Amino acid sequence: MDRDADGIFTAFADRLAAGAEYYYEFAPGRRRPDPVSRLQPDGVHAASRIVDPDAFAWTDRDWKGRSLEGFIIYELHTGTFTPERTFEGAIDRLSHLRKLGVTAIELMPVAAFPGARNWGYDGAYPYAPHAAYGGPLGLKRLVDACHREGLAVVLDVVYNHLGPEGNYLGEYGPYFTDRYRTPWGAAINFDGPQSEGVRRFFIDNALYWLTEYHVDALRLDAIHEIFDFGAVHVLREMAETFHRQARLLGRHAWLIAESDLNDPRVINAPGIGGHGIDTQWNDDFHHSLHTLLTGARNGYFIDFGRIGDLCKALTDGFAYDDRRSIYRQRRHGASSKSNPGQQFVVFNQNHDQIANADAGRRFSELLTPDQQRLAAVILMCAPNLPMLFMGEEFGASVPFNYFTSFDDPALARAVSEGRRREYEPFFRDRAFPDPQAPETFAGSQIDWSESARSPHRELLALNRALILLRKENRCLSNCRKDLTEVDFSEGERWMVIRRGDPSGASALLLCNLSPETRTVAARHPRCFLNRNRDRSIRRGALSRRYQALVISA
Repeated sequence: MDRDADGIFTAFADRLAAGAEYYYEFAPGRRRPDPVSRLQPDGVHAASRIVDPDAFAWTDRDWKGRSLEGFIIYELHTGTFTPERTFEGAIDRLSHLRKLGVTAIELMPVAAFPGARNWGYDGAYPYAPHAAYGGPLGLKRLVDACHREGLAVVLDVVYNHLGPEGNYLGEYGPYFTDRYRTPWGAAINFDGPQSEGVRRFFIDNALYWLTEYHVDALRLDAIHEIFDFGAVHVLREMAETFHRQARLLGRHAWLIAESDLNDPRVINAPGIGGHGIDTQWNDDFHHSLHTLLTGARNGYFIDFGRIGDLCKALTDGFAYDDRRSIYRQRRHGASSKSNPGQQFVVFNQNHDQIANADAGRRFSELLTPDQQRLAAVILMCAPNLPMLFMGEEFGASVPFNYFTSFDDPALARAVSEGRRREYEPFFRDRAFPDPQAPETFAGSQIDWSESARSPHRELLALNRALILLRKENRCLSNCRKDLTEVDFSEGERWMVIRRGDPSGASALLLCNLSPETRTVAARHPRCFLNRNRDRSIRRGALSRRYQALVISA
């Protein structure tokens, strides 16, 4: 290969066709897969395979994407979503998702990882869809099928680290740095010497999924572990480049951040000093509602447990906005009150919160049916982008645990032992699930037969009705935090949410967060937007435990 002045190596090989396999050879006997491999058919240590990027015949020519405001997201893990454990298997469930009413699916990371079982955050080849899931062809078929069903596709990507096994990227250049450290290993070199090519590698990856795979959004994992102290943060450069490419393609496309910083600069526009990410997950909503319903006080939940926290998450975004955090032992966050509601993705459950904070237990095990219904109503009536985790819509009873299948025995033992040390205290009433054990993975598989049985079918019907209610009422779907008001009583544990719309439509949500009957005074929803015209009072008796009542006008 020839090396240019910038240290870039290039070579051209004639008469190679799709299906050919290849390595890079650094020295005799030292062969490595391609770091931008499109497919690793035999695992992370084996040869890369040439894939023709134009071989798939797309049928989504008329698909232009979805407005961000219209996203109702459904997060899923490809390997546990269906018995087939593949992209093709997921296609068979798209009709269920369409009937449910969600408008987007979010795939947990699919980049090639060691073995056949993994959450995906140990990916070693960011450009290669995992072969056991169906590889490039399977993923393209799934995206194309989603677009036929009117569903947008969000892909979870990891730009803060690479997995520990099969990661040869550091042998190709200065991709990693010891100036910073992530909880999962070496940090990416986004701001040090020779970092221009490193930044390009990951920005090009974002463009790759947008262009070659037609994805509609990327969810950027744990951006608080992306370290860049240069004048132009890599996330800002990525956002500007990504959005420019989407405009050239004539499509709506979005970036979604996962961040525990509670820093509005992540989602603010570059013109006011932000990174320009479109929206982000809001953990404060989850933590607030979760603690109110479960009483959890372990770990970061110690900072929550007040109805006022949930109300602030609904009207402002971040509940912790330069407030002192007991968990962090310092002040945390900044105000997001001026950021619109569509810049926050809210959820009652997700992969992390179930497997880590709740020891694999879903709401179906932690909450009563009444509490589950209450949580569903609050989620779908929030002035944000709601997200469900697979199976949540019918109260799936199977756990969702952390699982891996590392091939390196020493690494496998280290991961299992480390996980046990960190999380075994959460498993006091059950056996600790070894991440490497096949049964841990098998036990996390969705049991779709539950959705037809009581009480699961009743919860499914409720979630379908709530999503339809949200879609049919602009006052519930407009993401207008500025037209959202909340009253509450910490002592009596009730909350009243008023949602409005410039058209004059409005809705009143009465929430009983107590096991006792409550009578709540609330303004008639018609007076929400024009209080001078109508100051009538309506009183609602919530006669059941943990009840929610929606009144529209």
